[in-house]
Amino acid sequence: MHCIACQSTIGPGDSWCSKCGVAVRRSEPDSERRFVTILRADVVDSTGLIAELDPEEAVSRLEPALTAMRGAVRQFGGIVSKELGDGLSAVFGAPIADDNHAPLACHAAIELVRRVTGLGDPGLQVRVGLHSGHVVAYMVASEFSKVYEIGGAAQHLAARLESAAEANQIYVSQACQELAEGHVRFEYLGGKPLRGFNQSVPVYRIVGASDLSSWRVRRARSVSRFVDRTTERALLGRAVEIATANRQTVLLLGDAGIGKSRLAHEFVQGLRSHGWRLIDAECSPNLQGASFSTLKRLLLSALEAAAKDPDSPGDPRADLGEIEQCALSAVLDLSISNPQWAQLEPHARGRAISDAGCAIVEGIARRQRTVLLLEDLHWIDRASDAVMAAIASLQVPGLLVLLTSRPNGMPVWIARCRAEVVAMRPLDDDSGLEMLADMLGPSAANDDLKNRIISHTANVPLFIEEVCRGLRDSGTLRGQWGDLALVRPIDELGIPSSIQGVIAARLDRVSRQERSVLQIAAALGPRSSVAMLRKLVELPEDALQDCLAVLDRAELLVRIDSELDDALEFRHEMVRQVTYDSMVDKVREDIHARILATLESDGASADEPDTLCYHAVRAKDWRKAFLHGKSAGRKCLSRSAFSDAANYFEIAMGALDKTAMTPLREADAIDLRMEARAAFIASGQVAEWLDLGKEAERRADAIGDIGRKVAAMTVRAGAQNFYGAPVEAVVVSQEVVRLAEEWDNQGWLNLARYGLGQAYFLAGRYREAVQTLALAHAQLAGPDASAPIGTTPRNLLLLCCMMKGFTHTVIGELDIADELQQQASAIAAETNRPYDRAGAAYSGGWLMLGRNEPAAAAAILEDGFVLAQKHGIRLFVPVLACHLGVAYLEQGLFDRARGMLTEAREEAKAVGYTSAVLRSSIYLALAIHRLGDAQAAQNMLREARNTARQQGFSGLEAEALYGEAVVTPASDAEGKAAILAALHASIAIASASGALPLQLKAEALLNEMVARGDQLT
Repeated sequence: MHCIACQSTIGPGDSWCSKCGVAVRRSEPDSERRFVTILRADVVDSTGLIAELDPEEAVSRLEPALTAMRGAVRQFGGIVSKELGDGLSAVFGAPIADDNHAPLACHAAIELVRRVTGLGDPGLQVRVGLHSGHVVAYMVASEFSKVYEIGGAAQHLAARLESAAEANQIYVSQACQELAEGHVRFEYLGGKPLRGFNQSVPVYRIVGASDLSSWRVRRARSVSRFVDRTTERALLGRAVEIATANRQTVLLLGDAGIGKSRLAHEFVQGLRSHGWRLIDAECSPNLQGASFSTLKRLLLSALEAAAKDPDSPGDPRADLGEIEQCALSAVLDLSISNPQWAQLEPHARGRAISDAGCAIVEGIARRQRTVLLLEDLHWIDRASDAVMAAIASLQVPGLLVLLTSRPNGMPVWIARCRAEVVAMRPLDDDSGLEMLADMLGPSAANDDLKNRIISHTANVPLFIEEVCRGLRDSGTLRGQWGDLALVRPIDELGIPSSIQGVIAARLDRVSRQERSVLQIAAALGPRSSVAMLRKLVELPEDALQDCLAVLDRAELLVRIDSELDDALEFRHEMVRQVTYDSMVDKVREDIHARILATLESDGASADEPDTLCYHAVRAKDWRKAFLHGKSAGRKCLSRSAFSDAANYFEIAMGALDKTAMTPLREADAIDLRMEARAAFIASGQVAEWLDLGKEAERRADAIGDIGRKVAAMTVRAGAQNFYGAPVEAVVVSQEVVRLAEEWDNQGWLNLARYGLGQAYFLAGRYREAVQTLALAHAQLAGPDASAPIGTTPRNLLLLCCMMKGFTHTVIGELDIADELQQQASAIAAETNRPYDRAGAAYSGGWLMLGRNEPAAAAAILEDGFVLAQKHGIRLFVPVLACHLGVAYLEQGLFDRARGMLTEAREEAKAVGYTSAVLRSSIYLALAIHRLGDAQAAQNMLREARNTARQQGFSGLEAEALYGEAVVTPASDAEGKAAILAALHASIAIASASGALPLQLKAEALLNEMVARGDQLT
């Protein structure tokens, strides 16, 4: 073992690294997470049964029931994990995974109740609880033995279901019922209050075993149609040609869910339509311990097929000798009166059963071409296996033996009978997409989802179907099969519980050493390299290569063609996720810590901070998670990936808060929030931006740091311009500027003045806005320009040019606005940052609108709008869309204007950008008016005007008043009075604020009314 930090050798008893002092992390290799079904059973009122008995009598009274319970559990492959005096706890699906763990547990519960009630003691009654879920499984070693135990919340739910069950009843959770549905019959009991659970829990009661075959259960559940399999069908067609002249055996080999049964049944139905007789049966996991259970099903099918044949000479058993007839009766559980049978040795009986089975099949096949289909050969019982080997080797023309099996269950006699093995592969991409089109519908709107599902499932048919079913059951997809629509974004496709066991069973085929390699690869991600594994896996080179070869052959971790040497990739994401989820937290943390140390020693810090952050978080190394998360956030910011940057800064903030509380940590926390603001601003997370400032201010107060408090207040004031009322924003910003001047930090003072100028602008105090912005602009344009952490002097200068340009445009000083725009455009061209370019486009479009050049404005704004959307600059999206809508409106493109302004308003609402909501509402109303709905326009403008007045947006109030004058009909005295009142109010506000262009427009409209004689006295 080696130290995760310095890679020095660690002794078996060491708790600390002797070289660097880092604590040694040891993981328990026998502990792992499993998805299983838990069975809890106990004797009802056991205390009352043994209250008057001495210890020996008490044990004797309960032991028969406990013996019956153990036997039932073991018959169906369960493990008794704990005995509880009057009951037991058992697990199905561990330590070896089994995708049928829920049906097996249900059948075991049915058998358990049957055995106990069959003891003939009316006082012994049992109750059983079943639940399927994730557990932590581990070995507990004592001086004399090892016990396999399980822990976790799933265990408690099983216990509560057991306690709630009535005598000789089996209560089942919804998770277990969904997995066993079809194999077992259930009755829904509704929601029941269970101790320890806040809400009622859905409970089902088992009412009996189902008589449906596994294929019929799967077929009833399926919602897709059969697609492709051209290659496999061609091989089967060739086998039919051979079988016509001679016997042929074909084995369809593949992992669970690959489509073996579907292909077999589709092919067999085609043969039946061409005159072939069908004998079919399946091996059952529930009956693996029952001798000749498979052969019995096969013979019953053969006899039924012969009885239905109108040309059959009679019962095929009539042609058999007496001993062979007795052999068949033994298999079919019929009474036998022949004394010779009773005197036969066991091996002679076995030979007679084999001969009888072969004779029945051969006799039927000689009369009519016959296909014998036997499914799930991997579950065949031992007694039937020997007979099936003989049947598959029969030399009978016209007999096609078609078998299906998983790779881990292929019998040894397959080679002896010279079977044709057809290895089933996943579907190709075209067939997978065809299957998805059939289930989801042909709409191109789902194309991205379909491609994600293909990648996620690697085209395994069962996985495709179950993922789609899970999305529909969760409400993510709505509609009917064949016409489903995605109603919300999907972060992760997930792994349906119905296929977790299928994948886990594949993982259990490899050795512990191979699984350890696979787990490290899973922690590295979907793709890794041999070189990295070599550094992380403590194995000799030849042993590592052997492990990789096994994993490649098993198609778990495969080598891929890549420009990188020795690239490895998981066959599909679900294999990686199940592998990763199988590790307990301690093991995961240890692996991620080793990966982190290796990457850092390789010098990956500068190039891959996002990767380092990922592993640091999962290693729970919070200091490094903070450092790498901050670096990753900065990297994303430099690439204008603002949403990703915000996510990484959030990770860094959360990680830092998990370290020890010190004044230095709090200073780091404040600085991090100040730096992170740029990501939250650009991505339009206005409420979060405001919270950053508030939280940083609270922490600065707590440690008495005046400088950082001023910085935090500056951030909060800037957010207030977007989130609240202008009056409040002005008051806060004025105080911040005053404090920043006292603190004498020019960078934060520049930002504070920019924020105050913006607050004045939104409040309609344009002259004060110009003066305040001019102070910041002058310092930022000088040789000693400075800006606070999280931005640059050039970026802040561009924003000042943009904001100051708006103000000069509004007050009619277009030449000054033009100079500022040229400066902003030059900075944007110099930096080439999408954020800067979008800001320059915004102010450029506003200037062109001020010059009454709407076509030129639209060209500039369209480029900025596309840029902002492409790079996720959500803060600019609503304002660019709004002014683009205004440009369309002024060109007479009213439909386009309405669409763009509607989008602007909705986006502004989503972001929380109050002034943008009001401005887009005002101009949307004007577009609606031009499209003929004057009343709706009036209502919208009236609402916007009232809101602007209440919240202090006086400039927008003046624009809304002017809009009301435009849309109000002058058809009567009341309408004319309303128009005049609106114009006078608009002129008054515009004159007071200095908005000369608006004032002149309102005065021109007023003079027009006077000239027409519309003015009322």
